[in-house]
Amino acid sequence: MLKVGKMDVYYGNIHAIKGISFEVAQGEIVTLIGANGAGKSTILKSVSGLMRPKAGSVGFLGAEIGQLPPHEIVKRGLAHVPEGRRIFLRMTVRENLEMGSYTQPGPAAQESLDNVYSRFPRLRERQRQQAGTLSGGEQQMLAIGRALMSSPKLLMLDEPSMGLAPLLVDQIFGIIVELRRAGVTILLVEQNARMALSIADRGYVLETGRVVKSSAASELLQDDDVRRAYLGG
Repeated sequence: MLKVGKMDVYYGNIHAIKGISFEVAQGEIVTLIGANGAGKSTILKSVSGLMRPKAGSVGFLGAEIGQLPPHEIVKRGLAHVPEGRRIFLRMTVRENLEMGSYTQPGPAAQESLDNVYSRFPRLRERQRQQAGTLSGGEQQMLAIGRALMSSPKLLMLDEPSMGLAPLLVDQIFGIIVELRRAGVTILLVEQNARMALSIADRGYVLETGRVVKSSAASELLQDDDVRRAYLGG
């Protein structure tokens, strides 16, 4: 479904992503793990069109999307929930969700809204509330819901558990698993490597802009180097 080949990304003169290649098959949960600054968020931004790769390819559903603008990538079925949620704080919950449906015709947008409210009943309850007054967990649900409004085939999630209490972290990861069961393919960036690998099919380990390991998630959970670096020994 998604195939990234030999991608290079720069911040000015800084070579942030160095010839990275990876792929995500339909129906998978694939996770990218690594320390802060390893390049995980930069990869997602480059795939979703928020940054331009200097070299390499980004293939999605058999077509090259590396030079497309973000709104065109969304139209093709790829949605990105960025780190820090990036919701519109002064807009209502419903207005935030409606912003995510600009690629959908009227009836499809209403169907997407009904589906999001069914998945996140709290958002229905608070649909007229300003998004900035929601709790951290509710804001994360809103960010995911807004992305789902475009009916994505592939959903990219950047640090969905950041700043959340453990109970809410479990809830968010439960939602990710449910989305995969509903047919949404997931590319997950998550600092909580143990949680990410526990629900993923495969994982890639990044260090300073390079992939240094890739394997089935169950194997990475047992890998001595991964355990020492990211899983607490």
